[in-house]
Amino acid sequence: MRLALFGGTFDPIHLAHLRVAAEAADKFALDRVLFVTAANPPHKPAGSTTPYEHRHRMVEIACSCDPRFEPSRLEDREGRSYSYDTIARAQSELAPGDQLYFLIGADAFAEIGSWYKAEEVLRMVEFVVVSRPGYRYPIPKGARVHRLESLALQISSSEIRKRLDEGRASVDLPPGVLEYIKQNGLYR
Repeated sequence: MRLALFGGTFDPIHLAHLRVAAEAADKFALDRVLFVTAANPPHKPAGSTTPYEHRHRMVEIACSCDPRFEPSRLEDREGRSYSYDTIARAQSELAPGDQLYFLIGADAFAEIGSWYKAEEVLRMVEFVVVSRPGYRYPIPKGARVHRLESLALQISSSEIRKRLDEGRASVDLPPGVLEYIKQNGLYR
């Protein structure tokens, strides 16, 4: 089986996340894309994100649109959510012959040198790096990288949160996710 970890804060998950995952699944013949909701992302101040359970529930709703998509609780644990730990845990659950990829945006990949156990992370997994067409980024020595150029990267979770806070609807959200946000009074 060919599967990819697609980690994110998903605050909230939006259509660009889903489009990128579908493009990666199509281009790299992925059987599954695991949407890993970051419980305690190290790059965000503690308490600055919407509670994990709300973010993960939105991921569950969004993943229902494609049978290749699966919500994952790999990072539902105490402490910071480091990719090294997530990848190691995912690898421990693989069957013989399974192939694991790590789906990541080019902006985040460009910062990988600052990650916890960065050198180990680069050796552990193959990366599918998503960028806008023509965008260039450094590739660390020894990294196994597959490029995926996508036009779906024009949507920003922070911009969606801002519009929702202002009482404006967002066409960039899956309908079920928008309904969940309204029902739970999120981003107001």
